Amino acid sequence: MDTIQLTAIRGYGYTGYLPEEQTLGQWFEVDATLWVDLSQAGKSDNIADTVDYRQTIAIVQDTIRNAKFALVEKLADAIVTSILEKQTLVNQVKIKLTKLAPPIPDFGGQITIEIIRGNG
Repeated sequence: MDTIQLTAIRGYGYTGYLPEEQTLGQWFEVDATLWVDLSQAGKSDNIADTVDYRQTIAIVQDTIRNAKFALVEKLADAIVTSILEKQTLVNQVKIKLTKLAPPIPDFGGQITIEIIRGNG
């Protein structure tokens, strides 16, 4: 199966376990891999035969911006579910959701959740 890969989709959102994360918000970044049959688009050169990745980027950013969950796992699942519901040509999705600056004392790294889901 063919893939479309979107990297470094950024969004500011209000998901986090701590109250200040849900009030002040923080930056998230998403990498998405969409499994889709690209053979028809390769022949037709018609956007209707593929996934319009601009819509996928908007889905990711809107979900980050409007969701308010305690867990990043829930946010990642919501993003994947929304992509599969709205992008009907997508057979499977993998996303890597990264919390860029988690408010954990003495921790300068990032937290990343990876989820793979498919239709069916």
